[in-house]
Amino acid sequence: MLCTLYHTIETTLREVTGQDEVFLGEGGEHADLASTVAFGLAKIRKKAPAEIARELAASLATREEMREINVEALGPYLNFHFRREIIERALQEATRPGYGSLSPRSERVVLEHTSANPNGPLHVGHIRNTILGDTLARSFRKAGYPLEVQYYVNDMGRQIAIVVWGFNTIADTPVPGEKGDHHVARIYIAANRELEARPECVAEVDRLMQLVEKGDPATVLLFREAVTECLEGFRETLQRLGARHDRFVWESDFIRNGDTDRVLAKISHMPECKNDGKLWLDLSSCGFEKEYVLRRSDGTSVYAARDLAYHTWKGRNFDRVIDVLGADHKLIGAQLIATMGLLGERAPEIVHFEFVSLPEGSMSTRAGKFVSADELLDEVTRRAMEEVTARRPELPETERQEIARSVALAAIRYDIVRISPEKSTVFDWKEALDFERQSGPYIQYAHARACSILEKAGEFEECVILENEHEMALARQIIRFPMVIESVVRELKPHLLAGYARELADLFNAFYHFEPVLKSEGLTRRSRLTLVKATRNTLAEALQTLGIDALSTM
Repeated sequence: MLCTLYHTIETTLREVTGQDEVFLGEGGEHADLASTVAFGLAKIRKKAPAEIARELAASLATREEMREINVEALGPYLNFHFRREIIERALQEATRPGYGSLSPRSERVVLEHTSANPNGPLHVGHIRNTILGDTLARSFRKAGYPLEVQYYVNDMGRQIAIVVWGFNTIADTPVPGEKGDHHVARIYIAANRELEARPECVAEVDRLMQLVEKGDPATVLLFREAVTECLEGFRETLQRLGARHDRFVWESDFIRNGDTDRVLAKISHMPECKNDGKLWLDLSSCGFEKEYVLRRSDGTSVYAARDLAYHTWKGRNFDRVIDVLGADHKLIGAQLIATMGLLGERAPEIVHFEFVSLPEGSMSTRAGKFVSADELLDEVTRRAMEEVTARRPELPETERQEIARSVALAAIRYDIVRISPEKSTVFDWKEALDFERQSGPYIQYAHARACSILEKAGEFEECVILENEHEMALARQIIRFPMVIESVVRELKPHLLAGYARELADLFNAFYHFEPVLKSEGLTRRSRLTLVKATRNTLAEALQTLGIDALSTM
């Protein structure tokens, strides 16, 4: 309902202003929605923004489609207030399963995330990519889009060649119970140390890269075996993080099927293409001074060339292409977008994120200095178990372990996704697990509290009669949920959902503190229980979209 109203207001504003962009968004404390379109019109109409806002408010008030919305000019701002009847009707929708789901769309979306090099386990730096990507994926599905989530497997780069060289060269003593990705990391670290001690062996690594690109069967098999062992370990970790990929796309496939050669052949005829032994693009006209190298002087293609082939394939098979990449990929991502434009192909939308670290410092797989995602999950789960045991010692150990697992995942996922991707962050163990602070477990606890209230209440007949400011504030937050989902997928900002869920938990706790629910009577009791039910349902839907379990007891 609210998404429909949003689009109604947006369409009507465009009609009365003659502008395509009407700057409609959240109204904050002052309104349900607000627009700053009067600022842009000031130059066109040669009037003060406040005067334009008053004129627009008067015009909008006469429109039939705006009959359920109060329009107010507050200085230069246009504020839109939903009438009580709308809020009460929308609140009834919020008690139903699947609340927040938007109408099915036809636009096909492909989302690539994680795609870590298979030369060692996923570490703390990688999982921000995974959690941002998976939260976006869940949001797109909630918003009704047909979506495919992909993992792009770098199975033929130098790092993988070093792993293969290490397996062929270094004596390996098996470690009982070692995951495949940890095994690969151990070999990779040892191989790098060996190459530093014996630099003449670098030529052997180069030779492996040439052989795999030429499709030498024995070399291809060695690369595939090493990468597969690492990916099996990745899959276990991704499952623990609650993330799922629909397809693993292998980089080497774009060599085998000829797509890379076809892209390079097309590029070779472009005026920006240079061939001075190596093949590269001069993108200075697009603002890049650095050479965009696509093929080395020894004839082997580089990652960027295969990436162009991959993105060409994605652009031709999907309507919207989204990549989640670290900040260290900003240059190569911008070069990719520019080149796709020159090729006349669909360019990706890229969500760049800064890195997450631990108080212990930065990480490097090559140097063997990293905290793996597995170790992080184990440690946070251990700490969560201590917290759950202190709070609920009467529960059986198996139940406490299950709660601790869910709480640990909530702590990690929420603490990482709550920060805007462009900001770096440090994962703080204590804050992330604080049940009283605005954390993932804090939101889970609000949901568990709502479950407890409804369990004690028993059966009741739903009704909505909003009587005071705490009820109205909570109701307004609940009905915003579908619009938040729409904003996340439009702006590619999953932290908006995290912030929404925290604010909803805050408002629910304030409502519960000030307004008696179980001790109230008659219609007031039924209405407040309906509000609790809507809160529980909305928190559950929001937590699920964040990849967090909605626990009924903690």
